[in-house]
Amino acid sequence: MQFLGIEIGHAATRVVALDLEAARVAAEATAAHGWVEGLPDGHREQDPAAWISAVDQAMRQCLADLGDARGGVAGIGITAPSGGMVVLDESNRIIRPAKLGVDRSAQKQADEIARAFGGAPGLIELAGNPVEAGSLAAQCLWLKQHEPYHFQRAARLMTPQDFIGYWLTGESGIEAGSAATTGLFDVPQRQWCGELLDFIDSRLPEMLPAGISPSQPRGQLRPALCSAWGLPASVIVAPGSGAAALAALSVGAAADGAVVADLSADGSLTAISDRPAVDFRGEATTLCDASGRWLSRLGMSNAVAALELVRRHYGWSGAEFENALGAAAAGADGLLFLPYLRGESTPRLPDASGVLHGLTLDNFTPGNLARAAAEGLALGFGYAFSRLGDLGFEPQGVRVTRDAGPAFQQLLADVFGVPVVAVAGTGGPLLGAAMQAAVVYFRLNGETLGFDEIAGYVVTADESTRREPDPEKHEFYGSLLARQQYLVETLHSGGFL
Repeated sequence: MQFLGIEIGHAATRVVALDLEAARVAAEATAAHGWVEGLPDGHREQDPAAWISAVDQAMRQCLADLGDARGGVAGIGITAPSGGMVVLDESNRIIRPAKLGVDRSAQKQADEIARAFGGAPGLIELAGNPVEAGSLAAQCLWLKQHEPYHFQRAARLMTPQDFIGYWLTGESGIEAGSAATTGLFDVPQRQWCGELLDFIDSRLPEMLPAGISPSQPRGQLRPALCSAWGLPASVIVAPGSGAAALAALSVGAAADGAVVADLSADGSLTAISDRPAVDFRGEATTLCDASGRWLSRLGMSNAVAALELVRRHYGWSGAEFENALGAAAAGADGLLFLPYLRGESTPRLPDASGVLHGLTLDNFTPGNLARAAAEGLALGFGYAFSRLGDLGFEPQGVRVTRDAGPAFQQLLADVFGVPVVAVAGTGGPLLGAAMQAAVVYFRLNGETLGFDEIAGYVVTADESTRREPDPEKHEFYGSLLARQQYLVETLHSGGFL
Protein backbone atom coordinates (compact mmCIF):
# COMPACT_ATOMS: atom_id res chain seq x y z
CA MET A 1 0.00 0.00 0.00
CA GLN A 2 1.33 3.43 -1.00
CA PHE A 3 0.82 6.84 0.58
CA LEU A 4 1.92 10.02 -1.16
CA GLY A 5 3.28 13.21 0.36
CA ILE A 6 3.31 16.61 -1.38
CA GLU A 7 5.48 19.50 -0.19
CA ILE A 8 5.18 23.00 -1.65
CA GLY A 9 8.71 24.29 -1.00
CA HIS A 10 10.16 27.71 -1.72
CA ALA A 11 12.10 26.56 -4.79
CA ALA A 12 10.25 23.43 -5.87
CA THR A 13 7.40 21.05 -5.25
CA ARG A 14 8.30 17.54 -4.15
CA VAL A 15 6.25 14.36 -4.17
CA VAL A 16 7.20 11.16 -2.36
CA ALA A 17 5.63 7.69 -2.29
CA LEU A 18 5.82 5.82 1.03
CA ASP A 19 5.58 2.04 0.67
CA LEU A 20 3.96 1.28 4.01
CA GLU A 21 4.51 -2.50 3.96
CA ALA A 22 8.24 -2.04 3.34
CA ALA A 23 8.41 1.13 5.51
CA ARG A 24 10.52 2.87 2.90
CA VAL A 25 10.32 5.58 0.27
CA ALA A 26 9.53 3.83 -3.01
CA ALA A 27 9.69 6.82 -5.37
CA GLU A 28 10.10 10.59 -5.31
CA ALA A 29 10.13 13.46 -7.78
CA THR A 30 10.71 17.22 -7.86
CA ALA A 31 9.38 20.02 -10.08
CA ALA A 32 10.76 23.53 -9.82
CA HIS A 33 8.70 26.68 -9.53
CA GLY A 34 10.01 30.24 -9.37
CA TRP A 35 9.48 33.55 -7.59
CA VAL A 36 7.63 36.53 -8.98
CA GLU A 37 10.40 38.81 -10.24
CA GLY A 38 10.77 42.58 -10.02
CA LEU A 39 9.26 43.02 -6.55
CA PRO A 40 10.56 45.53 -3.96
CA ASP A 41 13.01 44.39 -1.29
CA GLY A 42 11.37 42.21 1.32
CA HIS A 43 8.58 41.00 -0.96
CA ARG A 44 8.65 37.26 -1.71
CA GLU A 45 5.73 36.03 -3.78
CA GLN A 46 4.83 33.08 -6.00
CA ASP A 47 1.98 32.28 -8.36
CA PRO A 48 -0.20 29.51 -6.83
CA ALA A 49 -1.03 28.35 -10.37
CA ALA A 50 2.67 27.46 -10.70
CA TRP A 51 2.31 25.16 -7.68
CA ILE A 52 -0.56 23.36 -9.39
CA SER A 53 1.56 22.79 -12.50
CA ALA A 54 4.49 21.64 -10.37
CA VAL A 55 2.31 19.24 -8.35
CA ASP A 56 0.99 17.75 -11.57
CA GLN A 57 4.47 17.38 -13.06
CA ALA A 58 6.06 15.91 -9.92
CA MET A 59 3.09 13.63 -9.31
CA ARG A 60 3.22 12.18 -12.82
CA GLN A 61 6.97 11.55 -12.52
CA CYS A 62 6.69 9.97 -9.08
CA LEU A 63 3.85 7.70 -10.17
CA ALA A 64 5.73 6.73 -13.35
CA ASP A 65 8.66 5.65 -11.19
CA LEU A 66 6.25 3.78 -8.95
CA GLY A 67 5.02 1.77 -11.95
CA ASP A 68 2.28 -0.77 -11.39
CA ALA A 69 2.38 -0.07 -7.66
CA ARG A 70 0.42 3.13 -8.31
CA GLY A 71 -2.70 0.97 -8.11
CA GLY A 72 -1.99 0.61 -4.39
CA VAL A 73 -2.02 4.35 -3.66
CA ALA A 74 -4.56 4.92 -0.88
CA GLY A 75 -3.96 8.44 0.41
CA ILE A 76 -2.21 11.79 -0.09
CA GLY A 77 -0.92 14.32 2.45
CA ILE A 78 0.23 17.92 1.90
CA THR A 79 2.59 20.31 3.66
CA ALA A 80 4.39 23.62 3.12
CA PRO A 81 6.67 25.96 5.11
CA SER A 82 5.01 28.12 7.75
CA GLY A 83 3.24 31.33 6.80
CA GLY A 84 1.95 32.58 3.51
CA MET A 85 -1.46 33.50 2.12
CA VAL A 86 -3.43 32.51 -0.98
CA VAL A 87 -6.35 34.81 -1.90
CA LEU A 88 -9.33 33.53 -3.92
CA ASP A 89 -12.50 35.29 -5.09
CA GLU A 90 -16.10 34.00 -5.03
CA SER A 91 -15.46 32.01 -8.21
CA ASN A 92 -12.31 30.42 -6.69
CA ARG A 93 -10.03 32.39 -9.00
CA ILE A 94 -6.60 33.42 -7.73
CA ILE A 95 -6.74 37.18 -7.11
CA ARG A 96 -3.02 37.88 -6.78
CA PRO A 97 0.29 36.06 -6.25
CA ALA A 98 0.69 34.44 -2.85
CA LYS A 99 2.91 36.01 -0.25
CA LEU A 100 5.02 33.35 1.48
CA GLY A 101 6.28 33.07 5.03
CA VAL A 102 9.69 34.49 4.09
CA ASP A 103 8.01 37.69 2.80
CA ARG A 104 8.75 40.61 5.13
CA SER A 105 6.65 43.30 3.46
CA ALA A 106 4.02 43.09 6.23
CA GLN A 107 6.38 43.89 9.12
CA LYS A 108 4.60 47.20 9.80
CA GLN A 109 1.28 45.38 9.93
CA ALA A 110 2.70 42.80 12.35
CA ASP A 111 3.92 45.67 14.52
CA GLU A 112 0.50 47.34 14.31
CA ILE A 113 -1.22 44.18 15.50
CA ALA A 114 1.29 43.86 18.34
CA ARG A 115 0.72 47.43 19.51
CA ALA A 116 -3.03 46.87 19.58
CA PHE A 117 -2.70 43.94 21.96
CA GLY A 118 0.10 45.07 24.28
CA GLY A 119 3.10 43.94 22.27
CA ALA A 120 4.46 40.43 22.05
CA PRO A 121 3.60 39.60 25.70
CA GLY A 122 -0.02 40.57 25.13
CA LEU A 123 -0.28 38.46 21.98
CA ILE A 124 1.34 35.49 23.71
CA GLU A 125 -1.18 35.76 26.54
CA LEU A 126 -4.03 36.12 24.04
CA ALA A 127 -3.19 33.41 21.51
CA GLY A 128 0.08 31.70 22.48
CA ASN A 129 2.49 33.44 20.09
CA PRO A 130 3.47 36.85 18.70
CA VAL A 131 2.35 37.70 15.16
CA GLU A 132 5.16 37.40 12.60
CA ALA A 133 5.53 39.45 9.41
CA GLY A 134 5.21 36.31 7.27
CA SER A 135 1.98 35.18 8.91
CA LEU A 136 -1.40 35.18 7.23
CA ALA A 137 -2.59 37.64 9.89
CA ALA A 138 -0.04 40.35 9.01
CA GLN A 139 -0.31 39.70 5.27
CA CYS A 140 -4.09 39.95 5.38
CA LEU A 141 -3.88 43.36 7.06
CA TRP A 142 -1.25 44.38 4.48
CA LEU A 143 -3.63 43.38 1.69
CA LYS A 144 -6.46 45.39 3.23
CA GLN A 145 -4.30 48.50 3.59
CA HIS A 146 -2.23 48.33 0.38
CA GLU A 147 -4.56 46.61 -2.09
CA PRO A 148 -8.11 47.38 -0.90
CA TYR A 149 -9.62 46.43 -4.26
CA HIS A 150 -8.14 42.96 -4.03
CA PHE A 151 -9.19 42.68 -0.39
CA GLN A 152 -12.79 43.55 -1.24
CA ARG A 153 -12.82 40.83 -3.92
CA ALA A 154 -11.37 38.24 -1.54
CA ALA A 155 -13.74 35.46 -0.52
CA ARG A 156 -11.28 32.81 0.73
CA LEU A 157 -7.90 33.03 2.46
CA MET A 158 -5.78 29.90 2.65
CA THR A 159 -2.34 28.66 3.56
CA PRO A 160 -0.36 27.17 0.63
CA GLN A 161 -0.96 23.58 1.76
CA ASP A 162 -4.68 24.15 2.22
CA PHE A 163 -4.92 25.73 -1.22
CA ILE A 164 -3.40 22.61 -2.78
CA GLY A 165 -5.67 20.44 -0.66
CA TYR A 166 -8.63 22.45 -1.94
CA TRP A 167 -7.47 21.95 -5.53
CA LEU A 168 -7.04 18.22 -4.98
CA THR A 169 -10.47 17.66 -3.46
CA GLY A 170 -12.71 20.69 -3.96
CA GLU A 171 -13.13 20.70 -0.16
CA SER A 172 -12.06 23.73 1.89
CA GLY A 173 -10.72 23.23 5.40
CA ILE A 174 -7.75 23.66 7.72
CA GLU A 175 -6.18 21.43 10.36
CA ALA A 176 -4.87 22.88 13.63
CA GLY A 177 -1.21 22.33 12.71
CA SER A 178 -1.71 24.65 9.72
CA ALA A 179 -4.00 27.11 11.50
CA ALA A 180 -1.45 27.54 14.30
CA THR A 181 0.99 29.11 11.82
CA THR A 182 -1.42 31.82 10.63
CA GLY A 183 -1.10 34.24 13.56
CA LEU A 184 -4.92 34.19 13.86
CA PHE A 185 -5.25 31.01 15.91
CA ASP A 186 -5.60 30.65 19.67
CA VAL A 187 -3.15 27.78 19.87
CA PRO A 188 -3.80 26.65 23.47
CA GLN A 189 -7.56 26.56 22.80
CA ARG A 190 -7.20 25.20 19.23
CA GLN A 191 -9.66 27.70 17.74
CA TRP A 192 -9.65 30.95 15.77
CA CYS A 193 -8.95 33.96 17.98
CA GLY A 194 -12.02 36.20 17.75
CA GLU A 195 -10.21 39.31 19.01
CA LEU A 196 -7.56 39.07 16.29
CA LEU A 197 -10.11 38.38 13.57
CA ASP A 198 -12.22 41.36 14.62
CA PHE A 199 -9.19 43.66 14.73
CA ILE A 200 -8.23 42.91 11.13
CA ASP A 201 -11.69 42.82 9.55
CA SER A 202 -15.22 41.74 10.48
CA ARG A 203 -15.42 39.62 7.28
CA LEU A 204 -12.48 37.45 8.26
CA PRO A 205 -14.44 34.63 9.98
CA GLU A 206 -16.29 34.02 6.69
CA MET A 207 -13.07 34.01 4.65
CA LEU A 208 -11.15 31.42 6.67
CA PRO A 209 -11.60 27.65 6.24
CA ALA A 210 -13.49 25.52 8.74
CA GLY A 211 -11.48 23.22 10.98
CA ILE A 212 -10.63 19.60 10.14
CA SER A 213 -9.70 16.95 12.70
CA PRO A 214 -6.09 15.72 12.26
CA SER A 215 -7.34 12.15 11.90
CA GLN A 216 -10.13 12.87 9.40
CA PRO A 217 -9.76 13.20 5.62
CA ARG A 218 -10.15 16.50 3.83
CA GLY A 219 -12.02 14.59 1.13
CA GLN A 220 -11.63 12.29 -1.85
CA LEU A 221 -9.20 13.00 -4.67
CA ARG A 222 -11.22 14.56 -7.51
CA PRO A 223 -12.25 12.05 -10.20
CA ALA A 224 -10.55 14.13 -12.91
CA LEU A 225 -7.22 13.86 -11.09
CA CYS A 226 -7.69 10.16 -10.38
CA SER A 227 -8.17 9.65 -14.11
CA ALA A 228 -5.30 11.94 -15.16
CA TRP A 229 -2.83 10.29 -12.78
CA GLY A 230 -4.07 6.72 -13.16
CA LEU A 231 -5.02 6.36 -9.51
CA PRO A 232 -7.86 4.42 -7.89
CA ALA A 233 -11.12 6.32 -7.40
CA SER A 234 -10.97 5.71 -3.64
CA VAL A 235 -7.85 7.78 -2.88
CA ILE A 236 -8.37 10.01 0.16
CA VAL A 237 -6.61 13.31 0.84
CA ALA A 238 -5.49 13.97 4.41
CA PRO A 239 -6.07 17.39 5.99
CA GLY A 240 -2.41 18.39 5.59
CA SER A 241 -0.44 20.32 8.18
CA GLY A 242 2.41 22.76 8.73
CA ALA A 243 6.02 21.78 8.11
CA ALA A 244 7.01 21.86 11.80
CA ALA A 245 4.19 19.50 12.79
CA LEU A 246 4.92 16.98 10.05
CA ALA A 247 8.70 17.22 10.45
CA ALA A 248 8.27 16.09 14.05
CA LEU A 249 6.07 13.19 12.95
CA SER A 250 8.64 12.15 10.32
CA VAL A 251 11.25 11.44 13.01
CA GLY A 252 8.84 9.52 15.21
CA ALA A 253 8.00 12.35 17.64
CA ALA A 254 4.31 11.66 18.18
CA ALA A 255 4.13 10.99 21.93
CA ASP A 256 4.11 13.20 25.00
CA GLY A 257 7.65 14.22 25.99
CA ALA A 258 9.36 13.34 22.69
CA VAL A 259 12.20 15.76 21.81
CA VAL A 260 13.86 16.23 18.40
CA ALA A 261 16.99 18.20 17.50
CA ASP A 262 16.86 19.23 13.84
CA LEU A 263 20.43 19.68 12.59
CA SER A 264 19.48 21.05 9.19
CA ALA A 265 20.23 24.61 8.04
CA ASP A 266 16.93 25.82 9.51
CA GLY A 267 17.49 23.91 12.73
CA SER A 268 15.41 23.64 15.86
CA LEU A 269 14.77 21.83 19.11
CA THR A 270 11.17 20.60 19.26
CA ALA A 271 9.22 18.89 22.04
CA ILE A 272 5.78 17.25 21.95
CA SER A 273 3.30 17.61 24.80
CA ASP A 274 -0.22 16.56 25.72
CA ARG A 275 -0.80 20.11 26.95
CA PRO A 276 0.06 23.53 25.54
CA ALA A 277 3.33 24.85 27.01
CA VAL A 278 3.22 28.58 26.27
CA ASP A 279 6.54 30.42 26.54
CA PHE A 280 5.81 33.88 27.94
CA ARG A 281 9.42 34.88 27.21
CA GLY A 282 8.63 34.44 23.53
CA GLU A 283 11.58 32.20 22.61
CA ALA A 284 9.64 28.98 22.02
CA THR A 285 6.89 28.96 19.42
CA THR A 286 3.80 27.06 20.56
CA LEU A 287 2.15 25.10 17.75
CA CYS A 288 -0.29 22.26 17.27
CA ASP A 289 1.28 19.02 16.14
CA ALA A 290 -0.14 16.58 13.59
CA SER A 291 -1.63 14.17 16.14
CA GLY A 292 -3.86 16.43 18.22
CA ARG A 293 -1.14 17.37 20.69
CA TRP A 294 0.99 20.52 20.96
CA LEU A 295 4.62 21.18 20.18
CA SER A 296 7.11 23.74 21.46
CA ARG A 297 9.71 24.74 18.88
CA LEU A 298 12.90 26.68 19.56
CA GLY A 299 14.60 27.76 16.34
CA MET A 300 18.37 27.37 15.89
CA SER A 301 19.42 29.53 12.94
CA ASN A 302 23.08 28.44 12.95
CA ALA A 303 22.71 24.67 13.22
CA VAL A 304 24.85 24.25 10.08
CA ALA A 305 26.48 27.62 9.43
CA ALA A 306 28.99 27.61 12.29
CA LEU A 307 30.44 24.19 11.53
CA GLU A 308 30.45 24.81 7.77
CA LEU A 309 32.44 28.02 8.31
CA VAL A 310 35.29 26.13 9.97
CA ARG A 311 35.16 23.29 7.44
CA ARG A 312 35.40 25.69 4.52
CA HIS A 313 38.17 27.69 6.16
CA TYR A 314 40.42 24.66 6.49
CA GLY A 315 39.15 22.80 3.41
CA TRP A 316 38.13 19.85 5.58
CA SER A 317 35.78 17.04 4.70
CA GLY A 318 33.14 16.08 7.25
CA ALA A 319 35.35 13.23 8.46
CA GLU A 320 38.38 15.53 8.85
CA PHE A 321 36.29 17.98 10.88
CA GLU A 322 35.14 15.09 13.09
CA ASN A 323 38.74 14.02 13.64
CA ALA A 324 39.80 17.53 14.61
CA LEU A 325 36.82 17.85 16.94
CA GLY A 326 37.49 14.53 18.63
CA ALA A 327 41.21 15.25 19.11
CA ALA A 328 40.74 18.62 20.87
CA ALA A 329 40.10 18.81 24.60
CA ALA A 330 36.72 19.76 26.04
CA GLY A 331 36.58 23.52 26.49
CA ALA A 332 38.95 24.17 23.55
CA ASP A 333 41.65 25.48 25.92
CA GLY A 334 39.47 28.46 26.85
CA LEU A 335 38.30 29.36 23.33
CA LEU A 336 34.59 30.16 23.31
CA PHE A 337 32.64 30.73 20.10
CA LEU A 338 29.25 32.45 19.99
CA PRO A 339 28.08 31.02 16.64
CA TYR A 340 25.54 33.70 15.72
CA LEU A 341 26.66 34.04 12.11
CA ARG A 342 23.08 34.48 10.86
CA GLY A 343 21.66 36.20 13.92
CA GLU A 344 19.92 33.75 16.22
CA SER A 345 16.41 32.66 17.11
CA THR A 346 17.20 31.06 20.49
CA PRO A 347 18.19 33.16 22.33
CA ARG A 348 16.28 35.80 20.36
CA LEU A 349 19.13 37.82 18.82
CA PRO A 350 18.06 38.51 15.22
CA ASP A 351 20.82 41.05 14.54
CA ALA A 352 23.69 39.34 16.35
CA SER A 353 26.99 38.32 14.80
CA GLY A 354 29.54 35.68 15.73
CA VAL A 355 32.06 36.21 18.52
CA LEU A 356 35.33 34.36 19.20
CA HIS A 357 36.25 34.93 22.86
CA GLY A 358 39.25 33.92 24.93
CA LEU A 359 41.77 33.90 22.09
CA THR A 360 45.45 33.50 23.10
CA LEU A 361 48.71 32.80 21.32
CA ASP A 362 48.51 29.19 22.48
CA ASN A 363 44.91 28.16 21.90
CA PHE A 364 44.33 29.41 18.34
CA THR A 365 44.75 26.05 16.62
CA PRO A 366 42.65 24.31 13.98
CA GLY A 367 41.54 21.67 16.47
CA ASN A 368 40.50 24.18 19.11
CA LEU A 369 38.62 26.26 16.54
CA ALA A 370 36.72 23.16 15.42
CA ARG A 371 36.02 22.30 19.05
CA ALA A 372 34.91 25.83 19.94
CA ALA A 373 32.55 26.00 16.95
CA ALA A 374 31.00 22.63 17.77
CA GLU A 375 30.73 23.47 21.47
CA GLY A 376 29.21 26.86 20.72
CA LEU A 377 26.53 25.20 18.61
CA ALA A 378 25.94 22.39 21.12
CA LEU A 379 25.68 24.90 23.97
CA GLY A 380 23.14 26.83 21.92
CA PHE A 381 21.08 23.65 21.75
CA GLY A 382 21.79 23.21 25.47
CA TYR A 383 20.27 26.63 26.18
CA ALA A 384 17.18 25.64 24.18
CA PHE A 385 17.08 22.36 26.11
CA SER A 386 17.11 24.29 29.39
CA ARG A 387 14.18 26.38 28.12
CA LEU A 388 12.22 23.17 27.57
CA GLY A 389 12.85 22.44 31.24
CA ASP A 390 11.48 25.87 32.13
CA LEU A 391 8.32 24.97 30.19
CA GLY A 392 7.80 21.78 32.19
CA PHE A 393 9.40 19.19 29.92
CA GLU A 394 11.52 16.41 31.42
CA PRO A 395 13.14 14.78 28.37
CA GLN A 396 14.55 11.30 28.79
CA GLY A 397 16.38 11.40 25.47
CA VAL A 398 16.76 13.37 22.24
CA ARG A 399 16.44 12.22 18.65
CA VAL A 400 18.48 14.00 16.00
CA THR A 401 17.37 14.23 12.40
CA ARG A 402 20.61 12.91 10.94
CA ASP A 403 23.80 11.20 12.02
CA ALA A 404 25.97 14.17 12.96
CA GLY A 405 29.07 12.04 13.50
CA PRO A 406 30.15 10.30 16.72
CA ALA A 407 32.17 13.19 18.17
CA PHE A 408 29.47 15.84 17.72
CA GLN A 409 26.69 13.47 18.76
CA GLN A 410 28.63 12.65 21.94
CA LEU A 411 29.05 16.37 22.53
CA LEU A 412 25.28 16.87 22.29
CA ALA A 413 24.66 14.02 24.75
CA ASP A 414 27.18 15.50 27.19
CA VAL A 415 25.57 18.93 26.97
CA PHE A 416 21.98 17.64 27.26
CA GLY A 417 22.75 15.09 29.96
CA VAL A 418 20.47 12.51 28.26
CA PRO A 419 21.04 9.90 25.52
CA VAL A 420 21.10 11.09 21.91
CA VAL A 421 20.30 8.90 18.90
CA ALA A 422 19.94 9.64 15.18
CA VAL A 423 16.90 8.62 13.17
CA ALA A 424 17.55 6.39 10.17
CA GLY A 425 16.34 7.70 6.82
CA THR A 426 14.10 10.59 7.83
CA GLY A 427 12.37 12.40 4.98
CA GLY A 428 11.36 15.59 6.79
CA PRO A 429 7.89 17.17 6.46
CA LEU A 430 7.36 15.45 3.10
CA LEU A 431 7.55 12.00 4.70
CA GLY A 432 5.42 13.27 7.57
CA ALA A 433 2.70 14.26 5.09
CA ALA A 434 2.62 10.71 3.69
CA MET A 435 2.54 9.30 7.23
CA GLN A 436 -0.41 11.55 8.12
CA ALA A 437 -2.26 10.23 5.07
CA ALA A 438 -1.67 6.66 6.26
CA VAL A 439 -3.11 7.32 9.71
CA VAL A 440 -6.13 9.11 8.25
CA TYR A 441 -6.76 6.26 5.80
CA PHE A 442 -6.69 3.58 8.48
CA ARG A 443 -8.85 5.60 10.88
CA LEU A 444 -11.38 6.09 8.08
CA ASN A 445 -11.46 2.34 7.50
CA GLY A 446 -12.09 1.41 11.10
CA GLU A 447 -8.52 0.75 12.23
CA THR A 448 -7.34 2.19 15.55
CA LEU A 449 -3.82 2.85 14.27
CA GLY A 450 -2.50 6.02 15.93
CA PHE A 451 0.11 8.58 14.95
CA ASP A 452 2.56 7.17 17.50
CA GLU A 453 2.06 3.66 16.10
CA ILE A 454 2.63 4.66 12.47
CA ALA A 455 5.66 6.68 13.55
CA GLY A 456 7.05 3.70 15.45
CA TYR A 457 6.54 1.47 12.43
CA VAL A 458 7.93 3.75 9.71
CA VAL A 459 10.70 5.51 11.65
CA THR A 460 13.56 3.64 13.31
CA ALA A 461 16.36 4.91 15.49
CA ASP A 462 19.86 4.05 14.29
CA GLU A 463 21.13 2.42 17.48
CA SER A 464 24.70 2.48 16.19
CA THR A 465 24.60 6.27 16.66
CA ARG A 466 23.33 6.22 20.27
CA ARG A 467 25.54 8.19 22.64
CA GLU A 468 25.19 8.19 26.42
CA PRO A 469 26.18 11.31 28.39
CA ASP A 470 29.36 11.46 30.44
CA PRO A 471 28.29 12.82 33.89
CA GLU A 472 31.57 14.68 34.48
CA LYS A 473 31.46 16.34 31.08
CA HIS A 474 27.79 17.18 31.54
CA GLU A 475 28.71 19.06 34.70
CA PHE A 476 31.58 20.77 32.88
CA TYR A 477 29.34 21.85 30.03
CA GLY A 478 26.73 23.11 32.50
CA SER A 479 29.35 25.55 33.80
CA LEU A 480 30.46 26.44 30.28
CA LEU A 481 26.85 27.11 29.26
CA ALA A 482 26.46 29.49 32.21
CA ARG A 483 29.64 31.27 31.08
CA GLN A 484 28.40 31.46 27.51
CA GLN A 485 25.04 32.92 28.56
CA TYR A 486 26.74 35.48 30.84
CA LEU A 487 28.88 36.58 27.90
CA VAL A 488 25.81 36.78 25.63
CA GLU A 489 23.82 38.85 28.12
CA THR A 490 26.74 41.18 28.83
CA LEU A 491 27.52 41.85 25.20
CA HIS A 492 23.85 42.20 24.27
CA SER A 493 23.02 44.63 27.08
CA GLY A 494 26.07 46.70 26.10
CA GLY A 495 24.92 46.90 22.49
CA PHE A 496 27.75 44.73 21.14
CA LEU A 497 25.67 41.70 20.15
